[in-house]
Amino acid sequence: MAATTPDGAADRTAAIVPGRAAPDFELPDIHGTPVRLSALRGTPVTLVFFPFVFSRICTSELCELRDNLGDFTAHGVRLLGISTDAMFAQRAWAEAEGFGFDLLSDFWPHGQVARAYGVLDEHSGHALRGSFLIDADGVVRWSVVNPRGQARDLAAYREALAAL
Repeated sequence: MAATTPDGAADRTAAIVPGRAAPDFELPDIHGTPVRLSALRGTPVTLVFFPFVFSRICTSELCELRDNLGDFTAHGVRLLGISTDAMFAQRAWAEAEGFGFDLLSDFWPHGQVARAYGVLDEHSGHALRGSFLIDADGVVRWSVVNPRGQARDLAAYREALAAL
């Protein structure tokens, strides 16, 4: 279980840090197809946890990633968005926004993967804005967890990708 601060936000010290093995998981994509992290070994992966589909900041962030997906593919990195929303809501949102990357539902058991990565807000039950770049061997090489309401910076992703 992630530690929390008095305002209910996850304690950043509880998040998975670079140099550690990424916790394995299996979650359904927007069509119910299971995606297992360990099955992607040999390919770097960026996990982007986000609080809610159809919300302003989440839409802005993920559309920015969609519009700059080439930055990830140029480095051979697979991008996966993860929230505690149901896959049906994620599918409607993905179709509305035309994302070119997979969204995974951490709906049930609720927040299990977000919790394993230390980015589940236990008080509200949603994932915080945590991102993790995992190398081809399954080791976290970069991470960032932003406070509630603060979008992540695309430049930070680009720096992490360049360092991979």
